[in-house]
Amino acid sequence: MKYLLFMITLLSATSSQVIFEFNKKSELKNWVIVDDVVMGGRSSGSFKLNSDGLGVFEGTVSTENYGGFSSLRYRFKRKSTKGYSKIIMKLKGDGKKFQFRIKANSSDYYSYSIPFVTTGKWQEIEIYLKDLVPTFRGRTVDKPNFDNDSFEELTFLFGNKKNEKFKLMLDKIELK
Repeated sequence: MKYLLFMITLLSATSSQVIFEFNKKSELKNWVIVDDVVMGGRSSGSFKLNSDGLGVFEGTVSTENYGGFSSLRYRFKRKSTKGYSKIIMKLKGDGKKFQFRIKANSSDYYSYSIPFVTTGKWQEIEIYLKDLVPTFRGRTVDKPNFDNDSFEELTFLFGNKKNEKFKLMLDKIELK
């Protein structure tokens, strides 16, 4: 009986749900770039698969015309967070700060977000769901941190209030 309980505990501790794993045959149709041009800005981002099958989000951010961001949005069939406490992302950035966001409902006006810093090397970024703060246009919203039992959208956003290029390579995103 102790062995059975140990195995159940071990399996539940190591189980994960893949949200997206990139490879040479990955379908990118649900990944969409949203730049500040929607507000009159001049930033420009792109997203593609490289020859190794990794997702590459890159571009240039311009603060001209009150702009200053580029984002990559992925909408998907609702994912349950029951039994999971964090999101793990395997990625390689250019040493700059990015923001990770999720939405419980894609129609919500606000997102739950948290910044993360890249090192220029491959990293495994762990984000606890409870640490995601509700925000809208860079300001905190008067709501509790993420505590929903599902979500259906995630976003990577780059915008550090200066004119610069950025690059983020994505390998895998999962719930754990």
